[in-house]
Amino acid sequence: MKTPAGQLSLTLNTGDVIPQLGVGVFKVDDEVCEQVVADALEVGYRHIDTAMIYRNEGAVGRAIAKSGIPRDELFVTTKLWNSDQGSETAAQALQTSLDLLGLDQVDLYLIHWPAPLRDQFVETWLVLEDLHRAGLTKAIGVSNFQKEHLERVLEAGRIVPAVNQVELHPAFQQRELRAFQEPLGILTEAWGPLGQAKYDLSELPGLADIAKAHGKSLAQVVLRWHLQEGIIIFPKSSKKERLQENLDVFDFELTSDDMAAIAAMDADRRVGTHPDDGNW
Repeated sequence: MKTPAGQLSLTLNTGDVIPQLGVGVFKVDDEVCEQVVADALEVGYRHIDTAMIYRNEGAVGRAIAKSGIPRDELFVTTKLWNSDQGSETAAQALQTSLDLLGLDQVDLYLIHWPAPLRDQFVETWLVLEDLHRAGLTKAIGVSNFQKEHLERVLEAGRIVPAVNQVELHPAFQQRELRAFQEPLGILTEAWGPLGQAKYDLSELPGLADIAKAHGKSLAQVVLRWHLQEGIIIFPKSSKKERLQENLDVFDFELTSDDMAAIAAMDADRRVGTHPDDGNW
């Protein structure tokens, strides 16, 4: 796909290009999601991250259809929910998502959680490989997988996941997991890249000084840090002005000292669900 001018992209292990900054629609109600996605597309986003469990794939699809933007200029990710894991149900789940999105193919399809108590993620991964070969998704990956989950998928499958989407923000940087997966060609995506407002960014020591030096907000500095770390991000907002602000991070660069200072903010502070507990 074509990445908008001035924005950054990464190359997946499939050879496909993914815009590094997208928009997420987690907890965006269906009735407002269409406008949020329309606003995001209008201000310049071309990467949209949704999921079956968000119950807004239909709204995403309507916004895409009305935008008039050529399909090859968009990158669309959706995810398989836990209750649809298994060899008998995963394929139909993707077809349902495609129908709701109004698309023949998604760019990236993820297993949303390993759900280890269900213990179906390995057989589900093999179904995703079939869906990829059938052309229903350009790339396949996982979300919230830890090292031990990835190892089982890598042992059983023939395709290396293109991405692993995990909780990641300055207070929880996932250095050990990244050191394992990225050399294998698995890119890291961050959900909750700003900490999901579960802590105040101003609490992070030195972040305000970095923001002041660059004339940017705390959030813009954190988003820029993710980009320079090589992480794919999709911050969420239902406000058009905030969507624009989050996109305004391509006109400055953090110094090596800035990057080191933010790296030192890691406190191993998970604020979301632990992957072992995501068994709904």
